[in-house]
Amino acid sequence: MSNFDLVIRLFLQLTVILATCRIVTIIGRRYLGQTDVVCEMIAGVMLGPSLLGLIAPDFQQWLFPKLPIITAVGLKIPNPSMSILYAISQIGLVIYMFLIGLEFNTKLLKHHIKSASLLSAAGIITPFILGAIASFWFYHNGDFFQPKVMPWSAALYLGASMTITAFPMLARILYERGLTQTRFGTLALGAASVDDAVAWCLLAIVLASVKNSLSIAILAIGGGICYVLFAIFLGQPLLKAFTRMTKREGVNRQTLTLMLIILMFCAWFTDVTGIYAIFGAFVLGAVTPRGEFAQQIRQYTEFLTTSFLLPIFFVFSGLNTQIGLVNTPTLWGVTLLIIAIAILGKGVACMLAAKLAGENWRESATIGALMNARGLMELIILNIGLEQGIITPTLFTIMVIMAVITTLMASPLIAFLLHGTSYEKSSI
Repeated sequence: MSNFDLVIRLFLQLTVILATCRIVTIIGRRYLGQTDVVCEMIAGVMLGPSLLGLIAPDFQQWLFPKLPIITAVGLKIPNPSMSILYAISQIGLVIYMFLIGLEFNTKLLKHHIKSASLLSAAGIITPFILGAIASFWFYHNGDFFQPKVMPWSAALYLGASMTITAFPMLARILYERGLTQTRFGTLALGAASVDDAVAWCLLAIVLASVKNSLSIAILAIGGGICYVLFAIFLGQPLLKAFTRMTKREGVNRQTLTLMLIILMFCAWFTDVTGIYAIFGAFVLGAVTPRGEFAQQIRQYTEFLTTSFLLPIFFVFSGLNTQIGLVNTPTLWGVTLLIIAIAILGKGVACMLAAKLAGENWRESATIGALMNARGLMELIILNIGLEQGIITPTLFTIMVIMAVITTLMASPLIAFLLHGTSYEKSSI
């Protein structure tokens, strides 16, 4: 395909993606009480082989070609139009995670570090153990993991996948309901961030075993620790220069460009080390000075990111989801088992941990519902597992179904639990 052909295809892809996401979002928000993130997840699955591929398979394959291009000499190369979509989706993901980091209340978390640690431990240990146990059965019964994956690697991967929390969605729900500054909102954000960081470290170990290279795990974990320490002790003081610049002349084009340069470099560094760009973006956002600078940065970048760039990621993930692969009673039984393990290991465990931490039952149940949603982060780790040859498309689809269902549950549950309360306006 020529560059001109790629551009023509890209414009039509973006038109279909944005239009579908907008229509599904309007319906989902108005009639189902769902957030934009959930609706965009569903739109992504609809544009994949699970729906559009059934209704118009030729058009779906032409618009979003997953099959490789075969050259004149018989060489198979990835389709460049999908590579372009993937790259754009990653840019949107990085900027969005940076904005989530800007919302993270690090000061409030310090006052409740013990409670957050208890909640985080429950959200890591319980789902990981249940996922690891289930993986051994999956490994020996069915086509769920690629042949090169060892049993203990499968256990680590499935355990990490169960540990993941929909951190961006959790943050958006809290932000939309005015709960970001509340005690239990901060506990949920803090615990979710730690849970996801642990899950990425586990994923790095799995990738190291699959590629038979211990250096991958060492680089990921060591590089991640060094990056966080540098960001806190050196990066945070240096970033205060943006506050002084904003006081003098506001956030102009030069200031915004400099911030984006730093963001792209952090994303590159954490991607190279193996803990992935989203981690670097979130940490950078968390250590960026608050106040007028953060508000203006959010004002300039949030709308375009959430309305244009982020939906592309959800659609790209949906294109890999083939619900038709779950086509036997046994596979549907496995799917139900995965969903039950997910709810029990994450939602129920975190609810009980929050209660032990001193929250009342209403707040504890709300935290459990928030932590149980997998959403965006689950799609990320599943895409990595599929691309790196860890899981098969069948397990990928089963896990996506679990992610969609647990995420769909969150908004209605939270609306029900918070109905008639004053949490939306509370601040601690």
